[in-house]
Amino acid sequence: MLPESPGSAGDRPGASSRHSETQPAPLLFCRKLCYAIGGAPYQLTGNALGFFLQIFLLDVVQLEPFHSSLILFLGRAWDAVTDPAVGFLVSKSPRRKLGKLIPWIVCSTPFGVVFYCMVWSTPSDAMPVSLKFLWYLAMYCFFQTSMSCYHVPYSSLTMFLGGNPRDRDSATAYRMGVEVFSTLVGSGIQGQIVGGYHASMMKSCSMPNGTLYNSTSPGLTDTLENTRRAYVIASMVLGSLYCMACLILFLGVKEQPGPLSPLGKTQLPFFHSLRIILGHQPYVQLLCGFLFMSLAFQVVASLSIPFWQWFLVHFGKKPAVFVGLPLIIPALIVITLVSHNFLVFVFMVVLAGCSLAVLYLLPWSMLPDAVDDFRLKNPNCLNLEAFFYSFYVFFNKFAGGLSLGISTMSLHFAGYRASDCTHNPSVILTLRILMAPVPITLLLIAMAIFCFYPIDEERRKQMRVEMEAAGHWVKNENPG
Repeated sequence: MLPESPGSAGDRPGASSRHSETQPAPLLFCRKLCYAIGGAPYQLTGNALGFFLQIFLLDVVQLEPFHSSLILFLGRAWDAVTDPAVGFLVSKSPRRKLGKLIPWIVCSTPFGVVFYCMVWSTPSDAMPVSLKFLWYLAMYCFFQTSMSCYHVPYSSLTMFLGGNPRDRDSATAYRMGVEVFSTLVGSGIQGQIVGGYHASMMKSCSMPNGTLYNSTSPGLTDTLENTRRAYVIASMVLGSLYCMACLILFLGVKEQPGPLSPLGKTQLPFFHSLRIILGHQPYVQLLCGFLFMSLAFQVVASLSIPFWQWFLVHFGKKPAVFVGLPLIIPALIVITLVSHNFLVFVFMVVLAGCSLAVLYLLPWSMLPDAVDDFRLKNPNCLNLEAFFYSFYVFFNKFAGGLSLGISTMSLHFAGYRASDCTHNPSVILTLRILMAPVPITLLLIAMAIFCFYPIDEERRKQMRVEMEAAGHWVKNENPG
């Protein structure tokens, strides 16, 4: 039951007043930008971990590939518990002076920064391998939990920025642009800081025995220690950017309740809420399509977000899926076949990257439509936005962890060894298979799922009319 508000129960404005009430104020550019910057920590830290954590565990910490793959996979799989749990806890939390979602973002930031730095710290070499494994697994899981407490309420904030659905899509495009840029910044900063030290370590490949290094050799021990120190410095730099982005979000964005979104506490229990949202067909189809798209290709999308935003405005979201995704398939095939030709390789990587912007923009732009459709069909199930977004965040992270785990385990069974300067043909073949046939298959499955996605541009226009009417009804009729 919604709380009584001033002007309800008998206070009925005229037609012109009703129209003004249902037309929200436009979303300002500065608010869009501050909201977009708030998404930077997720990509800054996530892509640094994605690009470098496997190398760090194998070559710097010197864990076995099997232990490394377990850490990567279990750390992401831990989100199977944390993301939905955090989403439900956010839904159950009351609205406070600073809002309902912002306090979660601000309070989780210090923990996220500390645990992120701890992931890149190195215990003593005298520590047993089993304890090293447990240390990195624990730190990685603690960081993932902290990031869930940040990213789930942050992504849910899309529904409460104010403005109309087009403003919301525009803010999502700004956010995706900043996140793609943060991908480059995070991996670039990390690479610049630690890359030189890795190069010094790899010089030992010119040794007659062809092995990488021996951690007990004089001089090489100092290089290894310098590399470990460089990883800690890089984590502190990215942690500082993490804090700065959170501060900008806090100062520039205020939560705005919308139609059927009073930002209150949900009254439904966990499993009942879970059953309701997973029973909503458009949301389930979107989840499945998003999972296969994310699993197919977890790489940088390039800076083509503005083009796809223009395409969405003029042609719609569903058509963009069938324009963008097919462009990836020939690019992946050519990348696999002509990897020896540098110029062709670079061109096809750029082409694939432009298409992969679809993976960044479309799923997050389509999710608010599925949530709106749910709220219109279930007006008595309020305040579940964070729960919807938590499963979306989980599937994104889980797909990334699963892809890393599959690739690492595949290399392990193919005979990959960190100490080899050159790799055997089975390792090269495994990399080629993971680069094209597997992503292409998953992308085709995702496209097949989106063929049956029910929310098209016609339904979006209908929902906009219904949301305006529902917003006026909620404010002035105050149903029980």
